[in-house]
Amino acid sequence: MALIVQKFGGTSVADVERIRSVAQRVLATVAAGNQVAVVVSAMAGETDGLVALARELGGEQPDPREYDVLVSTGEQKTVALLAMAMQRLGNPARSFIGAQIGMRTDAAHTRARISSIDTQRLRKVLDEGAVAVIAGFQGVDDHGNITTLGRGGSDTSAVAIAVALDADVCEIYTDVDGVFTSDPRMVPKARKLERISYSEMIEMASLGAKVLQIRSVRFAMRHGVPLHVRSSFNQEEGTWVVPEEEVMEGLFVSGVTYNRDEAKIRLRGVKDLPGVAAHVFTPLSDAGIVVDMIIQNLSQDGSTDITFTASRGDYAQALAIVQEVATAIGASVDGDDSIAKVSIVGLGMKDHAGVASRMFQVLAENGINIQLIATSEIKVSVVIEESHTEAAVQALHAAFLEAGASEPRPEC
Repeated sequence: MALIVQKFGGTSVADVERIRSVAQRVLATVAAGNQVAVVVSAMAGETDGLVALARELGGEQPDPREYDVLVSTGEQKTVALLAMAMQRLGNPARSFIGAQIGMRTDAAHTRARISSIDTQRLRKVLDEGAVAVIAGFQGVDDHGNITTLGRGGSDTSAVAIAVALDADVCEIYTDVDGVFTSDPRMVPKARKLERISYSEMIEMASLGAKVLQIRSVRFAMRHGVPLHVRSSFNQEEGTWVVPEEEVMEGLFVSGVTYNRDEAKIRLRGVKDLPGVAAHVFTPLSDAGIVVDMIIQNLSQDGSTDITFTASRGDYAQALAIVQEVATAIGASVDGDDSIAKVSIVGLGMKDHAGVASRMFQVLAENGINIQLIATSEIKVSVVIEESHTEAAVQALHAAFLEAGASEPRPEC
């Protein structure tokens, strides 16, 4: 008997018929001799509707505590309906909200982090042969206040529950068949990967891939929980997210990703003095603005240019903050919110020379100018003009992942 945690997203439970379908799928897993705990999101569109109500009555920044109380009700609705559906099909099921399973978090409303889970009630239900149906995305702090985990929080809830229960696998059901080499909507020849490493999946999630939330993958990697990303609309095997040594395909590039939610800000003529970077980035941090790529160039006259990227949603606020800093230090500022970041990711890049140069050559052959470059051991990212995103992604996928692609020279 295996213990399996299954997570179903909003599209999988979007209406009554889909909830019935999920119930049947879960009970098929039970009938195969497994114990099953199910984590669900709110029905598709439910959370957006609750957020709209919060902003209508509470303004653009409603009280965080009350916001969490409100938006957490979407998952409460789904767990009750799914438990009813399974009971109607003849199998015992019990629904739980985060507080009922002791899903303890810190007190950071709207972006809480899980600290512990009390599995006693869950284990009792599972040992009785029932399915535990758990609300994702939510928990409770030490003072009994409802908290939510932020974007993609149900994925994180599912992995945390899998860790706490020492589950054999955490299955993430979604509206796609697995993890693809690129976005199939943009790249028709993109193919599903059978396996991908945790580290590759983390990079792809951080660089724009929407299949898994980055916090959930980090959690799974830290605790060694196998993830299986698969479709809730068919029975096909999906993509396994596993440790590095279990990845057998041997691709030197596993995926091409893109992110259009990017903006660029540049400070010019900054005096090259100790502490100047801290003077620039501390107020951005204080404002809760996450900075991504940072490039610093020293000029011949002793001054320096500092360029960084941030989320497009933070662009206006970040630009205003940096303009204020620039005035104080005698620098000038310009920005651009019509950029995109395109990246290639792959474990094989560790021991293959020439991957970056091949990427740059492909972009040049397609008339695409590179504005910024950032690298890690298993990724190369470039910032380009947003209008070239589709052409860049398609060209790079053809060069690295389609038939006829030449493999770079292995390092000795």
